[in-house]
Amino acid sequence: MESLKRILIVEDNENDLELTLDTLTEYNLANNVDVARDGEEALDYLFKKNKFSARDGNNPIVILLDIKLPKINGLEVLKTIRNTDGYKKIPVVILTSSREEKDLNEGYTLGVNAYVVKPVEFNSFADAIKSLGIFWAIVNEPPPKTIS
Repeated sequence: MESLKRILIVEDNENDLELTLDTLTEYNLANNVDVARDGEEALDYLFKKNKFSARDGNNPIVILLDIKLPKINGLEVLKTIRNTDGYKKIPVVILTSSREEKDLNEGYTLGVNAYVVKPVEFNSFADAIKSLGIFWAIVNEPPPKTIS
């Protein structure tokens, strides 16, 4: 039996999280979502620590990662992912309100797969989330599993 494809959303803004989940619900993808509310929780999720210690061994098929996070910022999370065997190939999409050139440059330097600036307008944001969810959860073929 093939394991369930999971999406990890790392987001501290309640409104952005709700909108993302509502949009993914339209495509029956919201049941396959795990949420981390800060960078530390994101790393706990990946390394199966604390409240995520019992999660299954499968990596998410994509990580939607905010940059401006409490505890550990998103770029540090991305750096850890890209420097850890077994996690390097997980697609990471930065989903942020930051239009700062330094954030954009650093994200791509660290190996992000895509950098999406959150539109302020509701329908544009919803359309972006729909496209991301459909592509990464349905269309894209994830890399082969290399770590349990």
